[in-house]
Amino acid sequence: MSQAIKALDQLISSMQPDLHAQPYVYCCLEAVRVDQVADLQPLATINEVEGMTLIIPLHIAEDRELTYQGPYAAITLNVHSSLDAVGLTAAVAGELAKHEISANMLAGFYHDHILVGWDSRHQAMSALQGMMANR
Repeated sequence: MSQAIKALDQLISSMQPDLHAQPYVYCCLEAVRVDQVADLQPLATINEVEGMTLIIPLHIAEDRELTYQGPYAAITLNVHSSLDAVGLTAAVAGELAKHEISANMLAGFYHDHILVGWDSRHQAMSALQGMMANR
């Protein structure tokens, strides 16, 4: 795997955003463990005092009749960003905010991921591609 990048200009110019085809939703389940929700195919899980937040495909939430918020589009930034990089989250969220697009940011070990409203997905992709072009 490539070396993780820390330099903000290099991160932005190399983002290569990739829009996931399927919509995702946020759910919160109480008193569950990660091994109990694997069949929901979560993109991410976050343990909170109130319960476990899951970001899962919309069709699974509907099939299981789960209460959810969404739908959202997931965008993966295909640059190997360092977990110690400074400013990428702020730059991306700031650019999307200029276009009045809410951005829910997630950091993975190798890549950053953004969830935006499903109806804003194409506008978000254009904004991110514009950021890359302007670096």
